[in-house]
Amino acid sequence: MALHFNESEFTARRERLVARMAADKLDAMLLFAQESMYWLTGYDTFGFCFFQTLVVKADGSVTLLTRSPDLRQAKQTSTIENIVVWVDRPNADPSVDLRNLLSDIDLLGARIGIEYDTHGMTGRVARLIDNQLTSFCEISDASYLVSELRLVKSPAEIAQVVEAARLADAAFDAALPLIAPGADEAAILAAMQHAVLAGGGDYAANAFVIGSGQDALLCRYKSGRRPLAETDQLTLEWAGVSAHYHAPMLRTILVGEVSSRHRELYAAALEGMKAIEEVLRPGHSFGDLFDAHARTMDERGLTRHRFNACGYSVGARFAPSWMEHQMFHAGNTQEILPDMTLFVHMIIMDSDRETAMTLGQTYLTTETAPRALSAHALDLIAL
Repeated sequence: MALHFNESEFTARRERLVARMAADKLDAMLLFAQESMYWLTGYDTFGFCFFQTLVVKADGSVTLLTRSPDLRQAKQTSTIENIVVWVDRPNADPSVDLRNLLSDIDLLGARIGIEYDTHGMTGRVARLIDNQLTSFCEISDASYLVSELRLVKSPAEIAQVVEAARLADAAFDAALPLIAPGADEAAILAAMQHAVLAGGGDYAANAFVIGSGQDALLCRYKSGRRPLAETDQLTLEWAGVSAHYHAPMLRTILVGEVSSRHRELYAAALEGMKAIEEVLRPGHSFGDLFDAHARTMDERGLTRHRFNACGYSVGARFAPSWMEHQMFHAGNTQEILPDMTLFVHMIIMDSDRETAMTLGQTYLTTETAPRALSAHALDLIAL
């Protein structure tokens, strides 16, 4: 089996999940999030775009319901032994197969938690499941149960994020020599992706972001490339990825003459990162991180140009996003604990003057001050 973690690691995760299920008085869980299945068993696939679920009982036993293409995928990448295949056919309703499976493993009338808030659960699937299970058992939304367990990383997981951060640095190192007037965005992007894959990493859960000129103000990937102008701005957001564990980075790089507005926004972004570093430690909350960001921006008159979040938890994620559920936004009471891997970003987009500035990197929390996982300083880069 192609497992990234040893048996004791998976056993510890299963024990944590079973304990949490007992505390929540759940007889079973239906896992639809691919990262939940991966975390618990090592199961590695993009087949979650079709109907599949991992049934976890209170005794820790697991059964996978999936399609035939993922039968061997599960056998080769996971600890799952019991696999049930539902058959593709016209008007297929795999929720019926799920109900029959739950009946076979004595879960009639049970209290079952379901992961609804995930990319592996479409609206149609949710309706089918609710129609089949409402009269069969007691169901509840347990979307965040496993993702909360995954917030604090084990030493083995931290090692993967540290490796991911090394790959992120390698991607940046590959990009920097190429950034100059006339450089093609395509060549820059290709070099970054090559560095991650050639270094033994994986595809990221979402596309790398690259945009210059007016597109430097965008925070999503878009199709289309352009050459850099004599004076330009280039925003890059990417991640090193190791065994699906992500370490994102974010920079706006300047080409040619640097405007006073760029310098002003960079000073604000750097101050914001430093303010967050002061509270990125136990005794504070995710909401406190956002408050430090917002206070810095607002005091500089940048309220209209900042975002309403300034980071999020990262770990093992699958398409279409490397962001975990827990974000840094106002009022989030999630406590900061040691051994979290958190991406902090400053994104300032002045649309009035078409000026972009960003900074971002991944940190490991400790008992005291956070540890930045990138070897790159947060300097203003002008080439």
